[in-house]
Amino acid sequence: QVKLVESGGGSVQPGGSLRLSCKTSGFTIDNYSVNWFRQAPGKEREGVAAISLTGSTWYVDSVKGRFIIDRDNAERTVYLQMNDLKPEDTAMYYCARKEIGWPWTDFRLAAYDHWGQGTQVTVSS
Repeated sequence: QVKLVESGGGSVQPGGSLRLSCKTSGFTIDNYSVNWFRQAPGKEREGVAAISLTGSTWYVDSVKGRFIIDRDNAERTVYLQMNDLKPEDTAMYYCARKEIGWPWTDFRLAAYDHWGQGTQVTVSS
């Protein structure tokens, strides 16, 4: 059974940091891209960060220089280090497994077959 479980969200002040984790099970993570999305109230879900099987990374412009995605295949976990957080980063953050065959930076929802339940990140003073 494929599972993705996010953790690490919380409430922080602007300028703070959080490290999100996406623990996976039920499949061989070495063979899949697992990427991060977020969805703020009233907004569409957007891709935030992607990491390829070889470790290449991609970020949406609004988080470049502040967020870092990495993966530990031995731990079956993908991480999202979020630094210098801003109020506009407030959202529910999701990780999702991308189906094999789609480009690793493809954030179309149809490319993803399994999602975590999400972890809430709130940035406010």
